[in-house]
Amino acid sequence: MSDQLVRAIADMREEEALTLVREMVASGVEPVAILDAAREAMAIVGQRYQEGAYFLPELMLAGEMLTQITGLLKPELARVPEVKRHGKVLIGTVKGDIHDIGKNIVTFMLDVSGFDVLDLGVDVSSPKFVEAIRSFQPQVIGLSGFLTLAFDTMKETIEAIEAAGLRDGVKIMIGGGQVTEEIRQYAGADAYGRDAMSAVTLARQWIGTK
Repeated sequence: MSDQLVRAIADMREEEALTLVREMVASGVEPVAILDAAREAMAIVGQRYQEGAYFLPELMLAGEMLTQITGLLKPELARVPEVKRHGKVLIGTVKGDIHDIGKNIVTFMLDVSGFDVLDLGVDVSSPKFVEAIRSFQPQVIGLSGFLTLAFDTMKETIEAIEAAGLRDGVKIMIGGGQVTEEIRQYAGADAYGRDAMSAVTLARQWIGTK
């Protein structure tokens, strides 16, 4: 059924995808497994966008499907006893980029994994990141970007955080469809996450929780 869900989301079959999620929940499938299928589907959507097979309307529909899927899963996750909050993570899509599908998955997974997450949204400027670090005081910062132009903005944002005297107090991860180890080095980040679970693993390591 997970494979069916991946295909339904990737092929923009919204009603079928939501029906499958309801059936999976009813049959006792773990919410994390459903989210993993959604992540796999979103990776396919991103690839099709890069190849020119999908455009902005498809990205928006995929994002809407993700929002509805997470909405269906929240009641199931709420049945689990409230977990202790491990620490604070600040996240946002950097200036010049408005893609939020991957960021939203990461934000959701961090939240259900016990982190206090502040999502600044998309097209976030360096000064806004700096201001949020001062007020929110996170231990971890996530910079997201889908477009290649985001790489320069990630670098500029990290340089702004350093110039503000805040770099030593935080760990910074970057992520996005085309982010690699080389981009991590270029931007000056501490690590990059291949997917949402990688981001959760990094946050756990840096904040010192299991």
